Amino acid sequence: MMHDTVTTPPVLSLRGIEKRFPGVIALSGVDLDLHPGEVTALVGENGAGKSTLVKVLTGIYRPEAGQIEMEGHKKAFASAHDAEAVGIAAIHQETVLFEELTVAENIFIGHAPRTRWGLIDHRAMRARAADVLARIGAKIDPAARVGDLGIASRHLVAIARALSTEARVVVLDEPTAALSAHEIEEVYALVERLKAQGKAILFISHKFDEVFRIADRWTVFRDGALVGAGRIADVTEDDLVRLMVGREVGQIFPDRVSNPGDVVVEVEGYSHPTEFADISFDLRAGEILGVYGLVGAGRSEVMQALFGVTAPSAGTLRIGGSAVDIRSPADAIAAGLVYVPEDRGRQGAILGLPIVDNVALPSLGALSRKGFVRMAEEFALARDYTHRLELRAAALDQDIGQLSGGNQQKVVIAKWLATKPRVIILDEPTKGIDIGSKAAVHDFMAELAAEGLAVIMVSSEIPEVLGMSDRVLVMRGGRIASALTRAETTPERLVRDAAGYAP
Repeated sequence: MMHDTVTTPPVLSLRGIEKRFPGVIALSGVDLDLHPGEVTALVGENGAGKSTLVKVLTGIYRPEAGQIEMEGHKKAFASAHDAEAVGIAAIHQETVLFEELTVAENIFIGHAPRTRWGLIDHRAMRARAADVLARIGAKIDPAARVGDLGIASRHLVAIARALSTEARVVVLDEPTAALSAHEIEEVYALVERLKAQGKAILFISHKFDEVFRIADRWTVFRDGALVGAGRIADVTEDDLVRLMVGREVGQIFPDRVSNPGDVVVEVEGYSHPTEFADISFDLRAGEILGVYGLVGAGRSEVMQALFGVTAPSAGTLRIGGSAVDIRSPADAIAAGLVYVPEDRGRQGAILGLPIVDNVALPSLGALSRKGFVRMAEEFALARDYTHRLELRAAALDQDIGQLSGGNQQKVVIAKWLATKPRVIILDEPTKGIDIGSKAAVHDFMAELAAEGLAVIMVSSEIPEVLGMSDRVLVMRGGRIASALTRAETTPERLVRDAAGYAP
């Protein structure tokens, strides 16, 4: 792709960075240069490796290979403190602040100025906090309690905290995700100030309008690899979309002929005060409905409301033609609807319990007689469903915590299928699992649909959405941005609709 001759040498360079997790190569030989007084935009799909790169840059992860250089000198970070010490600051959308402390105390926590007796010098700290706040144009009293500030002001305090270490490299990770239009303008003004101060800025965003407004350079990641970089003036939005989604779907998905039956699920006008609005769709027996969107689009929140984890403020849900009032997961299971969550460890699997107990847990009512669980039936149930999912485990009484992520996911799916539902919601069913386990889960999803189950699949992986879905809902900002037939679904269309970019 287009590269340019650089006039100013980079402040920071990454060369050949690799980061692996079990079954996953998160970063594969990645290079990156950040230049003083310039903004480099990093774009890529969910799961492209952007967050992993930020964690390598800020000392949270140590790479298996490659090197980091600051102004030509090799650096190795054993901790976040090491990265901070050489002048790298990251501003995340979810930066934690301490509400009971003052603005100045939050800004200088961990590196407050001291008196000659080693005590915190509060006067010097307030003066230095006022200076940092003035540099970013924030009109905030350093002595104010953070708990009394609004969201936008808290955001500025978090930025001031990152800059209080005299950073030379500033990482802005989705900085405008939760901000209003006016607050976003303030972030743009802040970026211009940082550029004028000679900071090298890495700007991570899903929003193309932001990228083209404030970036000087662009870099695209796909599947953990660098696929292009250059000057923003030399590239179009279409070019970036093509690079982001440019891989082939591949023949790793089961061949299936969709033969949908009657409508099983009808959702009409589902809304929530803060998470989503006016969600309407239907779903037939034997159909797989893909739900795509960027992080924060509201996909999981809708699914959790359907399952009774949270309560909608408006809307109706019909299953099999009958209106159902789902107030709890128990109501949903009784109505024939189950939900396999994205967060297996926290919401799906009970670590410390054996596989057989995890699978049988929601079905204990059906397996018990006069309060006693029939062990033989419990094992038979677990054996049937884990066998169909090709579970790799030493024995059914093995602790689920000893299994790989992929096999934990299979146990969680088996657990809910054992309740014999009519509708199953799979939230990121193959996230973080290896290729072999993905194929087994995909084959099983196809088998479920063939048996007449109605399947909703929430996924951030474009090949999975294309390879498994009969229809696709694209969500953006808590609403349905588009409803696509299989023929209408292309990688470019998914990215454009999810990001709100009209060609």
